[in-house]
Amino acid sequence: MYTPKYTIDNTILRNIGIVEASREVISHAPLLPYYEKEFQKDALARAVHHGTHIEGNELDMDQAERVIAGQDVVARPRDIQEVINYRRVMEQIGELKMENGKLKIDEEFIKDLHRTTVDKLLVPERCGQYRTTQVVVRNSLTGEVTFTPPPALDVQEQVQALVSFINGTTHETLHPVLKSGIVHYELARIHPFIDGNGRVSRALSTLILFQEGYDIRKFFSLEEYFDNDASEYYAALQSVGRNAGDLTQWLGYFTQGMAIELSKIKTKIEKISVDVKLKERQGGSPIMLSERQLKIMEYIQKIGYLQNSGFKQLFPMVSEDTVLNELKYLIKHGLIKKSGSTKGAKYIRA
Repeated sequence: MYTPKYTIDNTILRNIGIVEASREVISHAPLLPYYEKEFQKDALARAVHHGTHIEGNELDMDQAERVIAGQDVVARPRDIQEVINYRRVMEQIGELKMENGKLKIDEEFIKDLHRTTVDKLLVPERCGQYRTTQVVVRNSLTGEVTFTPPPALDVQEQVQALVSFINGTTHETLHPVLKSGIVHYELARIHPFIDGNGRVSRALSTLILFQEGYDIRKFFSLEEYFDNDASEYYAALQSVGRNAGDLTQWLGYFTQGMAIELSKIKTKIEKISVDVKLKERQGGSPIMLSERQLKIMEYIQKIGYLQNSGFKQLFPMVSEDTVLNELKYLIKHGLIKKSGSTKGAKYIRA
């Protein structure tokens, strides 16, 4: 069985502490049932967009959301198919029925994740099949070889060892966030497939959290954290090789991502909980706000107003028309109001 090498240092301990505190608030917040669907929808969109964007997909968030919703988008067919596939992968792992809270993961399960990930992107005989040739990973900008995975002949044996590790450890012996990070790294290192390894590694890592009781209502997306600074993500992965196989630095980076993501969700939930106008409107019915609408409300609360000129800063990859539609929704429900009628108009709290 695969035996990872790492040290639980102060950074990891601090991050895990933040994760646990945030998880407690998110899991027990009384207003969450009203917002659950919107939070899950937003997390799925962020996971799919950032999980493919980090691999070079050229769709922006707005386009990815439309593809997820089944709408037509003018873009490269491959980019569209990658988003469709990764949405299916995330939905697949989110809907798995587990016996006694556990799911036995085997080689065929990992291969099936790969089939879904690269459907219509690779020829059928390469979907769900281990690579048979040596590959190298290069920096997309410089062409420099940054990583050489193990020989093809070693792939099956190493995947089997990883599978034994997954099924042989529980949250009693290893914290689920650490287990998820370890699995993420190790599958990426083995690089068992000719393409799609990053997406499969991240999806399997997320599944580990789900099956170990850390689904946290499926409100989070680590993909956004990785994609926000892809160079830092890849450097963290490569740190293990530089440190003679020690995963401590990588796990510090990985647990920090969980801490940041869950802290953001916790903050949003707490703001909803204390804002009377967001609790009840129109006869006591709760208002469902999207991720962008919540971000607008937070921005206006912090800055005092929002103008058209600030749209690009707030949403760099979203069209002006889309932002205006979000503002119309907030105005309609009496949460904000518009002051002025020109491009210089300000949107302020109602």
